[in-house]
Amino acid sequence: MPSSVMPTPNRSDGHPSSIAVSAIGLRKSYGDKTVLDGIDLTIPAGSVFALLGPNGAGKTTAVKILSTLITADDGQAQVAGHDLAADPQGVRAAIGVTGQFSAVDGLITGEENMLLMADLHHLPRAQGRRVAAALLERFDLVEAAKKPASTYSGGMKRRLDIAMTLVGSPRIIFLDEPTTGLDPRSRHNMWQIIRELVSDGVTVFLTTQYLDEADELADRIAVLNDGRIAAEGSAEELKRLVPGGHVRLRFTDPAAHHRAARALGEVTRDDEALALQIPSDGSQRDLRTILDRLDTAGIEADELTVHTPDLDDVFFALTASTVPVQSGRPGQPKENAR
Repeated sequence: MPSSVMPTPNRSDGHPSSIAVSAIGLRKSYGDKTVLDGIDLTIPAGSVFALLGPNGAGKTTAVKILSTLITADDGQAQVAGHDLAADPQGVRAAIGVTGQFSAVDGLITGEENMLLMADLHHLPRAQGRRVAAALLERFDLVEAAKKPASTYSGGMKRRLDIAMTLVGSPRIIFLDEPTTGLDPRSRHNMWQIIRELVSDGVTVFLTTQYLDEADELADRIAVLNDGRIAAEGSAEELKRLVPGGHVRLRFTDPAAHHRAARALGEVTRDDEALALQIPSDGSQRDLRTILDRLDTAGIEADELTVHTPDLDDVFFALTASTVPVQSGRPGQPKENAR
């Protein structure tokens, strides 16, 4: 399935938005295995970008390259305006990274973890203490600050991990599967933290296997498969790439059901349930067309339901993968009653 090519977002003044991350033709191989096969990325500043893909698709490799942890075999990239190859120090000064596995030291307290990070950023002692205290309060860790981090729950460790990442005031944060293993409440708390970061102007590059997480948070989503970007766009744009969307109309009057079937033309009839199913991409324009035809014929449906594919459907259609991904909900099409 072809990738959707989207224009660079514009600000209201007509000038192109500032770009946080730009990559062209990134490639990486390990021996005979090609992990990234020439991927292109453009991520506007102050947005959430989600990279989806099955295990081993190359998500973590992309994060490691863009955060200067490893080098690409080929391609060019700029992060926060700094060239990845020519100015890696400039990139490191502008970013924060929270990996799949917590960087928290369990042998020391939460506060000591924060102060250690402040020392690594060469903050003056007094400033480091102020920054640490403010972040511990922001992430609701004040009561636990004097306790060894080994006693923290999974959600608390993830919050501390991100708080440590923010000590250096990064403009771009890479979150590599930040909610894996967290309970539902902790996941939702993490989502709120990510939203607050973006509202403060931070750009978030998120990798995840939870499809509902990408749907909930991301402004743009790219699906990585076999080392290439299979498709990219907003969640709604990606859902429209997958067939199967439809509008279902239900009637209580058999005569209205019959007249609607004639007025709408290409429908699937369910005479027993007095229902009609009309192929639709779920867009506002498509829905308006159906309603206009009903209005013209003087017909009113008793119930209208829009069925659209979800990101589970998109993922499997684009990757043709048998590897299970975690949606956080049953993998059924959404039904939005209107």
